[in-house]
Amino acid sequence: MIVVRTPLRLSFLGGGTDFPDYYHEQGGIVISTAIDKYVYVIAKERFDDKIYVNYSQKEIVERVGDLRHELVREAMRITGVERGIEITTLADIPSSGTGLGSSSAVTVGVLQALYTYQGVIVTAETLAQQACEIELLRCHKPIGKQDQYISAYGGLRQITFNANGHIEVEALGFDPVLIQRLNRNLMLFYTNITRSADAILAEQRDHIADRRAFLDALRDLAARGRACLGAGDLDTFGRLMDEGWELKKRLASGVSNDNLDGLYTAAREAGALGGKIAGAGGGGFLLVYCPLEKQEAVRQALSHLRELPFQFERDGSKVIFNIRR
Repeated sequence: MIVVRTPLRLSFLGGGTDFPDYYHEQGGIVISTAIDKYVYVIAKERFDDKIYVNYSQKEIVERVGDLRHELVREAMRITGVERGIEITTLADIPSSGTGLGSSSAVTVGVLQALYTYQGVIVTAETLAQQACEIELLRCHKPIGKQDQYISAYGGLRQITFNANGHIEVEALGFDPVLIQRLNRNLMLFYTNITRSADAILAEQRDHIADRRAFLDALRDLAARGRACLGAGDLDTFGRLMDEGWELKKRLASGVSNDNLDGLYTAAREAGALGGKIAGAGGGGFLLVYCPLEKQEAVRQALSHLRELPFQFERDGSKVIFNIRR
């Protein structure tokens, strides 16, 4: 039996510039972190030759090609596992529609579990690249590439997407005290709205050429955010998140709505300096940057929402239990 733990993520700045259609021309930058909320993947050998896959549904099939769970199906194809296995996925929070990168965490985690099941050790880079291949090329998801990389690598990172296709993943190894301060100044609230991001992301992808100026500005904000962190200027970093959110709303019609705008405005009026809806927008989690002395006021302003405390996660996808015959 193999158990793999893969972190979910929060993206601060630069989201949208990780779409290949954009960064192959302009180059992209995102600032993201893994968090201590996880997707777990369990892989266990079966006595028979059938394939069992357990998630919100249960599938029992004879052949890989018969699986409806396309991420598991393509991960099995790419790793060469064909039969006699049971795969189970579990998540700390709702596994879809929350904006925390759960689909990519599942893909990375299943790849890690299947390679480990065969006794093969692979790098974080391989996991990220193959997860991107599965989601973007094989399953034709209208998404970018930051989620797969941050789930595979973990940590607080700048991910640079170069026009030539090369992706650089850099750990932001600032003073640990500074990183702890940043973590403490962030608050995460569940909006009670789940949504499918596909329509939002498809619109965003299809209008990259029309909205390139906004994407350029988002990329440049990420670079400025990196500089703010390097200088220890956390409050300016938080204000850049506000600028980024205003730009993000220009990328697709479903990124925000009156309800979400009301929540964000309430947080800002209570003392938050910036924030955003996690992921593509439209629902899921509201992330805000707020100095400690204003956080109780923000909690009161959003008292009807559930707050989710979290910590930054240093590690990416990792095997936490491994017994193979």
